[in-house]
Formats: sequence, structure tokens, C-alpha cells
Amino acid sequence: MIGVEEVSLQVDITPAQAEISVGESKFFECAVVGDAKEIDWYWPSGEKILANRQDVSVTRNDESSSTLTIYNAGIDNAGVYKCVARNGDQQSQATINLRIYQKLTFTSAPSPQEFNEGEDANIICDVVSLPPPKVIWKHKGFKIQMAKDVRFRILANNHLQIRSIKKTDEGEYTCEGLIMARGEIAFKVIKVIVNVQPTIRIRQAELNGTADIGQSVMLACDADGYPEPTVTWARNNVILESGDKYSFNEDGSEMTIRDVQKVDEGDYTCIAKNKAGKSEEELSLKVFVKPKITFLENQTASELDEMVTLTCDATGDPTPSIVWSFGHRVFTEGEQASWTRPEKHKSLDGNVLVRSDARVSSLTLKYVQYTDAGEYLCSARNPIGTDAQTMYLEVRYTPKIQGSVAVYTWEGNPANISCEVRAHPSASITWFRDGQQLPSSNTTNVKIFNAPTVSHLEVTPESQNDFGSYNCTATNAIGQESKEFLLIPADVPSAPSVEEVEPYSSTAQVEFEEPDSSGGVPVLKYRAEWRPKGHSSWAQRVYDAKDGGLSKITITGLKPDTMYEVKMSAINGKGEGDSSAPMVFKTEPVREPTPPKLEGQLQRKGNSLKVNWIKQDDGGSPIMHYLVRYKAKSGADWKPEIRLPNGSEYVVLSGLEWDTEYDVYVVAENQQGKSQPGMLSFRTSPEPTAIPGSDATGLGMGAIAGILIVVFVLLLVGVDVTCYFINKCGLLMCIAVNICGKSGPGAKSKDMEEGKAAFTTDESKEPIVEVRTEEECTPNHDGGVPGEPNETTPLTEPDSPASESTTLTSSTATAAPITAAAKAAPSAPPSVPTPDSAPAPSPASPPQPSPPKANAPPAPAEAAPKIAPLVDLGDAAPAVPLANATEPPKAPPRRAAPSPAPATPEPPKPEERKAPENEATQVEAVKSPSETAKNLPPTQNPDFQIDAANTDLAKDVLEAVAKQASDTAVETTSPPTTTPAHDEKMAIEEKSKPKEVEVKTTVSEVQAVPNEAAQTNANESKA
Repeated sequence: MIGVEEVSLQVDITPAQAEISVGESKFFECAVVGDAKEIDWYWPSGEKILANRQDVSVTRNDESSSTLTIYNAGIDNAGVYKCVARNGDQQSQATINLRIYQKLTFTSAPSPQEFNEGEDANIICDVVSLPPPKVIWKHKGFKIQMAKDVRFRILANNHLQIRSIKKTDEGEYTCEGLIMARGEIAFKVIKVIVNVQPTIRIRQAELNGTADIGQSVMLACDADGYPEPTVTWARNNVILESGDKYSFNEDGSEMTIRDVQKVDEGDYTCIAKNKAGKSEEELSLKVFVKPKITFLENQTASELDEMVTLTCDATGDPTPSIVWSFGHRVFTEGEQASWTRPEKHKSLDGNVLVRSDARVSSLTLKYVQYTDAGEYLCSARNPIGTDAQTMYLEVRYTPKIQGSVAVYTWEGNPANISCEVRAHPSASITWFRDGQQLPSSNTTNVKIFNAPTVSHLEVTPESQNDFGSYNCTATNAIGQESKEFLLIPADVPSAPSVEEVEPYSSTAQVEFEEPDSSGGVPVLKYRAEWRPKGHSSWAQRVYDAKDGGLSKITITGLKPDTMYEVKMSAINGKGEGDSSAPMVFKTEPVREPTPPKLEGQLQRKGNSLKVNWIKQDDGGSPIMHYLVRYKAKSGADWKPEIRLPNGSEYVVLSGLEWDTEYDVYVVAENQQGKSQPGMLSFRTSPEPTAIPGSDATGLGMGAIAGILIVVFVLLLVGVDVTCYFINKCGLLMCIAVNICGKSGPGAKSKDMEEGKAAFTTDESKEPIVEVRTEEECTPNHDGGVPGEPNETTPLTEPDSPASESTTLTSSTATAAPITAAAKAAPSAPPSVPTPDSAPAPSPASPPQPSPPKANAPPAPAEAAPKIAPLVDLGDAAPAVPLANATEPPKAPPRRAAPSPAPATPEPPKPEERKAPENEATQVEAVKSPSETAKNLPPTQNPDFQIDAANTDLAKDVLEAVAKQASDTAVETTSPPTTTPAHDEKMAIEEKSKPKEVEVKTTVSEVQAVPNEAAQTNANESKA
């Protein structure tokens, strides 16, 4: 604050306010207005400030100003300073209050600060300021919430205390000082390091060493801690040093004892140290002598001729145990079982004997057989190791012949007789037939194929003489063995037996027994034959035999409610056997299908299921479609039914709930009805959990908000474009009218002047009127039949003939019907969309008629569509009745069914167009409203009249239509059915494409429906 006394001298101090921090410098200028002889500065204590001090300086600038400068301001420099100006008896003064504050200053906040895990840590942060600061602590960017973790506490000196500090508390802490009054903030980042006392993990507490073989043993202990501890080893309190006996890895965690001896046995200590402390663990080393087999030899014996003994010697400390094994069989001490015969392992026939004495073990075979030959394993074990060696027992024996004795075939079919031989040493194989060695010069149908252990004799029988016995003889150095093989003629299989027939409407399942005799060779196929009872010809089908046997087949293509007989036969390589006795059955009448068989397969995603079904009997009537329903077992409501065509074989159910049981029903339906449901139950997979730390990132809130805004803008644009094309309104319409100069909703468009019909949206919300006669042949005209129009059924068929007159139908029950009598061109568009069901098509330019051609034949009049475009008359209160209507409306109004899309007329070909004079024969001029009003009978229903106030708009519309029609029309009395219409249709179709023309008044919006011909017949109109 500056105080100024009311004197003739005026004193001002600049700057007017002063606030500086400790250590800053500041100067103040005292300016005097008036003649001042003296200008002096005074301390806050009232003493005059003397010039030329080091900390405070006073300088007289000129006669009217003086400057006070304070250098390196301290707290004691604060106060009210005064500048006094004097001139004789006159004096004036001004004061300035100098406020001095101290900025936030961290006097002690060392980094890093280290603590030992488990102790109470006080993180030092000393900060000073004037006024005193508020201190808050942050960790990992977030303010520490003392209430959530009671281990954290801010002490009175603003230090942060963490009780029982953990390694997880390590990191950067932010000490933040704030002065709320000045909005001043300063912070220091302090790194906190938590040292962890070493812990030792012993890889193996007890180790075994093997002596006298130059083996090395490694003792290992892994030390954890922070900082990383150093590891040393000691034995009997003596630190072990690296040398010839001991060696260490880089971090000392592994110690290797070279050339282990028995004296190395004992306890060793692993010591780990770091800043936080020291830990010790002991390891034990036991030194043994590993077993070693010193004697084991191969042996040779002859079958049944002699006894053989196998011997194994081994050394070790402690004394090893010796075990014999052969293949998967292990022998124990004193065993006397016949181990070579698996079925007699427990019999005590005394063939095998095992004995052990100190370091020697023997295995004795009393009666050697050829199956005893092979590799024997001798294993010596003690607590510290194992040694194993193998020896081979060679057994010499006479050949052993194996193979199937009986072989079946037929004349002309080659057959292999296999003679498998086991022998040591190897044997030679010879074939004989009736004592004569094969092959011989007299046998051309025999071949021999030899392999190391088998010989194949291929015989192709040419007559019955080739069947019979064949001899295989094997010979080696030990002996000889022979075996007879039989080649037997094969036969066709016997007849299978039909056991049961389960008929359906169009199929039947036949259950049968396989033939009693296969003829010696496998049955390859089965033939099923069936026919309606009393018919001469059989239908048939051949089924492949299965490896596991075939007992059921299904025959298809049967007629419902018909008696059939079925028989079966079996087929092998020889041929086809006899057929079974026919079995008579009757198919079911035409009925609903058999339930389909369902199979489910969970998809890769886990909450989707692919349901496959196998079509069963269709009940004698083709399946029309399949109906699929499903629901969660825990829920009561079924999902919406899915209908699929008859050729469907599966459906995929997606978006199911995770880990939930579902029931699925599939029903087949034909003309007779629905089948029983095929049922399937399944459970979806558990919901997968997100993987922490995965690289996948979701959209942020900003991205989601942006997407929503874009979607909203696009939706608004779409609505505006739709309003432009359908209702002729919206922002796009305003731009088209005001900027582009296009005609607006209230203007008379060129299309209306050319007589082109268009639909306009009823902005007055009054009903839209549709005109139709009773004689129109629209689809489902009679009503109540299955084909009655719905939301997707067009009101008219494009090319179906219809009556020339129309019927007026109001879209609401309370709307007053309004019509305008007019004559319509016979080539109206083939299908008329309603304004509330189809958008208005874009305007098209009227086609120019081409010169007439003499060779173009006239088209019949029926080719011209009979329904004229509609023009809304929604808002007009009274209505003008139809010009030639003779009867009042009989039926209540019926709502017009909306059409999905307007029929698009095919563009006319140039050669099909006619001259304007030809068109005029089919077009009559449209009368204006005034002319029509003159012809109205006086007794006409007043509901069909338009008052004078609302006729101007209707006049504009009808006069525009009449003008276009009068330009090309020529009055004619010839009936429409005799007038050429083909060329007129092509030209008029181009003109009659629906175009939107809105005629706005303050009262109503009008749509006129011109009639195709004057209503001279007695057709009734419907409103």
C-alpha cells in the first residue's frame, strides 16, 4: 500500500507493490512532483538509510527522483520503507511495504537411499520455504495413500517412513513441496534401494562321489540377494582356495573337487555375503566305488542237447547286487520258473536257476530251447551307480515251419501257400508235390518266391487235379523238418438269412445274419433285391462288406403304403451265392419324416457350435425344410426358430454363452407335418481369460468417442438424403433450391407440365388415396387365400391385364375419399409404388419419338398396364366425385399393401417407337377441374365435392396434365382393345416413370389418380 499525504509536494514510488524471494535483488524509484530540496529513504525501523552500503544503496538520480536498491534480500529486509521529499517547511512522503518470501528449497534429499529388507526405512527429504510448505509423497507416479497401506507414514519432519520395507517397495519416490498461497511447487526424485540379505538354495544336499577312477564331483549352492552376494566355500572352518584340488566358477556358486578320493568324504559349507548380511548352508559328500562288471562272455549251445550256464562277475563298494534279464523278463535269486513259456511263468519245472555268491552271479538253463537264444543283460548295482553289460546266447536248432495249413482258391485264381521257417543256422526250403520237386517241367502254373525266412508257392489251379497237398521241406546243418499244406477248392458263400425288416414310408432297414459258410474265402459284397409284391422285376443294390461284419442295410426309393418283398445274397471272389428266401413287408403310409440324427462339433472359437444332421426317412413326402431351435438348459425361453431349406445339412450356432449347457432340437417337415425333434445336448467352452502383458491393446475412450461421432454424422447425412429423395425436404433440399436453383416442393415442375405422374409425400399427415376397381385382376383379388398380399407383395403384376377403371381406397378408416375425374393414357407404368413404401425415382427425360416404320406391327392393347400412378389428394376437405361414377361406394376402405420397389419399365428400343400421331389414338385429353365440375349431377354425394377455396391447387395439377395430353392426343371413338398400343407403351412408359412433384398450399397436398378410360361401364368404386 502507498500512503500519500496531502501537501504541495507529491511523491510516488515505483513499483507500487513489492514481493521478492530471499536472495533476490530489487530497486524502487521515488519520483517527486514539485521542487524538492531533499529526497531521503527510511528503514522500516524509522532510521534514515545512508548511502553507499553494500546490501542497500540509495542514489539521487536527479532533482526529482531517488532510487533505493536492495541486494540479496534477506528475511530481515522485509518491512515498510518510506521515501520523504522536503522543500523548506514543505514535505511529502510515500511508503511501500516490501514483502520477502523464501522459495521452496530442498536442503537434504539424497538419492539413492539404501535400506535393508525388513527394517523400518525413513526416506529423508528436508524442504524449507516461507511460509512452511506442504509435503506429499508419490510412488510410481501416484500419491501414496496412507489409509490403504498402514506401513507408510509421513513423519513430523516430512520424512516418509516405510515399516518392514520389502523388495517390492524399491523404486523412485517423489518428494513434492507445495505452497498453496503462491501456487508454488517443487519436487525431488529419490531412488530407494532395498538390499536383501542372501539366501542359499542347495541344489543337492547330499552328493555321492566315485573314488579311484579320476572322477570329479561338483558341489553347488545358488545364492540370492541384493546386491549380488559373494560366495565362498569352507571345510572344517577353513576357507578353501582355488588350486589343483578345488576349482570355482565365476560367481563361486559351484565348487569342483577333482579326482575324488575316500578322504574327500565329509561336510562342506557354502557362505554367501553382501551388504545386508551373511548366510551359510552345509552340503555332504559321500564317496563310494562304482560297480564294474569284470567278466561276461558269449556262449553257444544246441537245442535239448546240453545244459548251459551264464556267469557275471562285478566289483564295487559297497558290494553290488547282480541282476539278470532277458528282454522284459527279470530273474531273481533262486528262481526256477519256466520263463521261456509265458503261460507257465509260475510253474516250477526247474528249467532256470539263478545263484549269486559275493561278486559272482550265474544263470543256468537246464534244457536249452531255440526260444532261449538272444541277448542277456547283466546289471550290477550299488547305492551310487550301475554297470550293465550284455552277452549273446547262440542256440543252434533244427528248422521250425509255421504258416496256415489250408488255403482256398478256385480255378484260374492264383493262390499263395506260405511256408515260414525259423532256423539257426539258416535253412534251405524245397517244395514237393506227390514226391516231385517243384517247379518241374510238367508244371507251368506254379511259381516260387523266396525270402530269408519265408517261401511262397504261387499256384494257379487249371483243373481239379491242381488241388490237394503240397509239401514244404526245410533243411539246415542241425536237421530237417517238413510240413504238408492243403490247397482246397473255394465255393460261393451260402445264403444270408433275413431276420427282420423295419419299414418306413420310403425306406426300410433290413437286418440279416451273415452266411453260415463263406466258401473258404472272405465275403466281399452283399446284394439286396426288392420289388413290390406281384411285380416281376427286382430293384437291387450292392453293399460292400465291412471289416467288422455287416448286419444291417437300408434300402431306399420305396413307395409309401405298399407291400414289398426283399431277398439277399452274398458275393465272394468265387462268385455270388444263393439268395435268401424273400421276406414280405409293407411300407408305412405317407406321414411325417423320421427325426434326423444330430452330430455336434464345437468350433475353434469355443462359443459356437456346428450342428450336422443326417437325413432319415422322409415319410414318403419330400422334406420341405428343417426347423432348428435351441436354448440354454438353465433358461426357459427358446431362441427364435431357424428355418433352413431341405438341402441343408448343418447350421452354425454362434454367439453362445460361455461354459453353458445347451439343448438343440432339429425338426424335419414335409407336407404331412413335422417329425419328432432330433435332440442334441452340449456344453460350450469356458470363457478364455485375457493374458496379462499381451501386446493387444484396446481402443481408447477418445477413439471410441470419435467413432460414435462419425457414425452419428453419417446417420444424419443418410436421414437427410432420404428426406431429400422421398419427402423433398431437409438440408440437402434447401441447398438444392436456394443454391443450385432446383425447383422446390411448392413449384410446378417440368415433369408435371409434361404429364408425368409422380408421388408426393403427404406432409399434412392425411391419408394417401389409392384408386382401384372391382374388376382389377390383381394377385389374390378374392382375398382370404394363402397368397393374400403382405408387406412384400406388389399391388399389381407388371404385365397382367386389368380393368380400365380404378377403385379408390383410403389408407385410413376415417379419411374422406377424394378423387379427380380424368382420362388416363393407356400405357401407365406396370407397377405403382405407394409413397410410404418406395422412394421416388430420379426424374428421367421424356423420350423423343422416332419416325414411324411401316414394318412395325401394332402391339395388342392388353400389353399396356392398367394401373395409373397415384397422386395424393390427402388434405382436400370436400371431394369431386368421379366423372362417370354412377353408384356411391359400397365397401369400406381397404388399406393398400406397400410395395417393396417400383417396377422399372424396360427402356424402349428405337425401332419400336411410333410417331406422335399414333400415340394420340390411345390418349384422351384430361378435363380441367372446372369442366369436370360442370358435368357433375346435382344429386351427387356432397362428400365428393371440393369447395371453391381449395380448387386452385387441383386446377394447377390437372391443367398441367391436360396440357401435355392435349398436345399429342386426338379424340377417337375406337375401343382401346382395337387400337395399336405397343409403340405407345414404350414411349409412355418413359414418361410415366414416377417423379416427385410437390404442390404445396396452406391447406393440402394433392395427388391425382387419372383413370385409363372414362367410366362408362357400371363399375363400382371403392373408397
